[in-house]
Amino acid sequence: MQQLPGTSPSSPLRPLPNLIFASRWLQLPLYLGLIAAQAVYVVHFLLELWHLVEAAAGSQTALQQLISSIGYRSTVQTTSLNETIIMLVVLALIDVVMISNLLIMVIVGGYETFVSRMNLEGHPDQPEWLSHVNASVLKVKLATAIIGISSIHLLKTFINADNYSDKVLIAQTVIHITFLLSAMAIAFTDRLMAPPGHHNTEEL
Repeated sequence: MQQLPGTSPSSPLRPLPNLIFASRWLQLPLYLGLIAAQAVYVVHFLLELWHLVEAAAGSQTALQQLISSIGYRSTVQTTSLNETIIMLVVLALIDVVMISNLLIMVIVGGYETFVSRMNLEGHPDQPEWLSHVNASVLKVKLATAIIGISSIHLLKTFINADNYSDKVLIAQTVIHITFLLSAMAIAFTDRLMAPPGHHNTEEL
């Protein structure tokens, strides 16, 4: 392949372009901060799980902590775990897991796309989606993950619907539908902007 005069694949960048390109490393503290947030979610998950186990064993203190954390209220005094409380706690735990998955996608995919290659090719634990990740793919996957998180929140609200007004229920439903339509619009736009034959190549 013929190169343009004065250019080389290994030629160093001029000072200003080099500075601009190196500025991508300013994002590194942001991704490290997200890793710290991930650790906080792990601690929160373990504490909620431990409270659930303690409440199942008959601890009233753990039961009241669970009821407070999930916002459960009842017309009668709750002295033991019931199906609704267990379901709300489990959904809250699933919510933590899904947010954690979202964090992983942002940390790994964002670092790979915008900061530096991680050279995970051939690694047995390399995520399947990371092999063809780019800004568009990452955007669609994040939108899909947000829809999943919104679905869990909406399900928690409907299960505990007695503690919410109709206005809140309608608002959360409208917000969820908005997330869904936004994700569909992002995916459709990405498909329109893809080069001809790109999708056919992916399907082979």
